[in-house]
Amino acid sequence: MFNFGTLAFRPASPEDESFLFDLYSSTRAEELKSWGWDTQQQSQFLRMQFNAQQQSYRAYFPNNYYQIIMNDGCLIGSMLVVRNKKEIRIADIALLPAYQNQGIGTYLIQNLLIEAQHIKKPVSLQVVKWNRAVHLYERLGFEKIDDTGIYLLMEWRKFSN
Repeated sequence: MFNFGTLAFRPASPEDESFLFDLYSSTRAEELKSWGWDTQQQSQFLRMQFNAQQQSYRAYFPNNYYQIIMNDGCLIGSMLVVRNKKEIRIADIALLPAYQNQGIGTYLIQNLLIEAQHIKKPVSLQVVKWNRAVHLYERLGFEKIDDTGIYLLMEWRKFSN
């Protein structure tokens, strides 16, 4: 069983770019295997996609920064959570494969849901509709609000009185 007491967070710094790229690459590895590309093609594609993602996040969320997720001092993932007047938005959450399916993502999201319930704001996120995480979000009470064909916009709104 994972010891959640060993989790820690810190703001990402420019020195974390290599880790963030490796983390991003790990989230696309399964998908890329099916494309039949060689290692160089995969690397070029991943670098292009990672750079585009980072530019998009800087444009859409200029005053928000990645949090590096650590376990016993080891970098294991990242989160980009945007808090504004109307909602808490999970812009990105990723864990290295060795730390997936251990309840860590559930734990992180449940803490955001507790925060949201306390301040009575919804939590939203966008996810590729074939991502396995859709089932996690549904299990945690997120509902599908919109379907763009590729992405689902999901929202959680369960406030106690």
